[in-house]
Amino acid sequence: MAPTSKADKKAADAAAWMFNVVTSVGIIIVNKALMATYGFSFATTLTGLHFATTTLMTVVLRWLGYIQPSHLPLSELLKFMIFANFSIVGMNVSLMWNSVGFYQIAKLSMIPVSCLLEVVLDKIRYSRDTKLSIGVVLLGVGVCTVTDVSVNAKGFIAAFIAVWSTSLQQYYVHFLQRKYSLGSFSLLGHTAPAQAGSLLLLGPFLDYWLTSKRVDAYDYNFTSLMFIFLSCTIAVGTNLSQFICIGRFTAVSFQVLGHMKTILVLIMGFFFFGKEGLNLHVVLGMIIAVVGMIWYGNASSKPGGKERWSHALPTSRQQKHIGFPESTEHDGKV
Repeated sequence: MAPTSKADKKAADAAAWMFNVVTSVGIIIVNKALMATYGFSFATTLTGLHFATTTLMTVVLRWLGYIQPSHLPLSELLKFMIFANFSIVGMNVSLMWNSVGFYQIAKLSMIPVSCLLEVVLDKIRYSRDTKLSIGVVLLGVGVCTVTDVSVNAKGFIAAFIAVWSTSLQQYYVHFLQRKYSLGSFSLLGHTAPAQAGSLLLLGPFLDYWLTSKRVDAYDYNFTSLMFIFLSCTIAVGTNLSQFICIGRFTAVSFQVLGHMKTILVLIMGFFFFGKEGLNLHVVLGMIIAVVGMIWYGNASSKPGGKERWSHALPTSRQQKHIGFPESTEHDGKV
């Protein structure tokens, strides 16, 4: 039974990653078309619509009995909402105030920040190979995405807020699922309504500040509405798959292997939007990044590759620790 169980777990892990990659790449392409072709530049409001659609999905699933009643303290929900909303706003503002190159560097810095959070808060210890493989991934993605780099004071502050809030939000997804024994659907059922309400309330004002355009004055037509609907539909899968992947693995693994999406977006961009950016420099970066991801997967799954060296987090399901060493929670997670 053990080999079968291990094979089933690997298949489920692969399916979770594939689900996240497909939905993430899909929503990037749809949003690019929506914003670049149809001029819908209201990113924060659109994210609010994404969470509103996700909320509707969780309500239907709860009504059908697929989501069981669960409890999440209001204080935890508020902290998560603050991290998540600062992440969304911070990334949008950082992209506006910084060069594309510095924006990409800021996104790459989420990996070492997530590592720091796991080391400090969860007492995680990384092996030398795991650390080196993360460095190779950072190098590869940096080579193929970072071009012009310029920074200013307000852009640096926006990037700093975006990096830390995003890292904290992703860490908190894993933390809440473990501490309160929440499944991905259950956690989304708690967080999506709060994020939808806050972003739909503040989004139009923030978008007006960023773009000097009013979302209610946008020239809506059938095609743009179809793209908005498609974006919201795919976003349900993106939000769910993010929670599934971080819950099954960790925020660091989600960040490291998540850069496969960056490479796929670049490749698909060359096919759909022209090949002027395809050169030896970019291809070399992609190859380095993929090698680093494969190395990370192997290194972090080995005994001692990534393990907890002290008890750091209480959980309501104490029985899961009986008969198993604490480090096994991370052994095999890639």
